[in-house]
Amino acid sequence: MQEYDIGEYLAKHYIHRSNWLRAAVLGANDGILSISSLAIGVAAASGLREPVILASVAGLVGGALSMAAGEYVSVSSQTDVEKADIEREKQELIDMPKIELQRLADIYEHRGLKKETALLVAKELTEHDALGAHIRDELGINDISQAKPLQAALASGSAFIIGGILPTLTALFLPLKGLEYYLYGFAILFLILLGVMAAKTGGSSIGKAIVRVTLWGTIAMGLSAFVGHLFGVNV
Repeated sequence: MQEYDIGEYLAKHYIHRSNWLRAAVLGANDGILSISSLAIGVAAASGLREPVILASVAGLVGGALSMAAGEYVSVSSQTDVEKADIEREKQELIDMPKIELQRLADIYEHRGLKKETALLVAKELTEHDALGAHIRDELGINDISQAKPLQAALASGSAFIIGGILPTLTALFLPLKGLEYYLYGFAILFLILLGVMAAKTGGSSIGKAIVRVTLWGTIAMGLSAFVGHLFGVNV
């Protein structure tokens, strides 16, 4: 009988990357889009480079810290809920083991097993690891989906910095005349590259990723440029 290798199995799938990939893509996308939109708005309102650079750097630092902190807090909240549910499940297994066994059997029957088979599977899994079976099949928590606050915060904050540096460098080195158009063009390019990388890493559609980032990126930066022109100042 061929030995089962979980590492080889996961290498063929992408779901185990979902937690950190989501945080990293969100951070990088927000970094590119936020800093580009901010720089475009300021560039459209002012004829000087210094305000654009100042706004970009300030947005880069504040945005990275905000993304990391926000991700950590939100994922920590999810972790707290998961821990509370696990503790509740432990107590229910002590207080009403028969009801919990039947609940597990009902889950397997609902998934397609015959009633007798579902009960047999529930009994065997309960004997092996009752809490593990309920955490996985009743609560839907596993090693892949379980929240990891620190990992999400680091991935999101670091990715925001990487994404935000790109439009900052664009604002720093490209010609001042027509800077908002340079910022838009390079931001769309960066977003497309990010979409392609994320799609390849996650095994999803590259075309959909490109359309998505291009559409929403254009809307965000277009509105920023409009606001900049609307409240433009002469300096």
